[in-house]
Amino acid sequence: MSTLSLRLPESLHRRLGEVAEQEGVSINQLISAAVGEKMSALLTEEYLARSCERKVRGAFLRL
Repeated sequence: MSTLSLRLPESLHRRLGEVAEQEGVSINQLISAAVGEKMSALLTEEYLARSCERKVRGAFLRL
């Protein structure tokens, strides 16, 4: 596990603490989950774009 220093506006940090408490997790756990979800979305989008390119190119070459 690695350490990351992060600067957040006080209002965001306060709200983050409130949401973490409501969810029953630590701020670190909430941030880790949020980053994981965002990375998953971005990587899925990238994968689908590459997959689409290959399929379109393949269909073009078959024609």
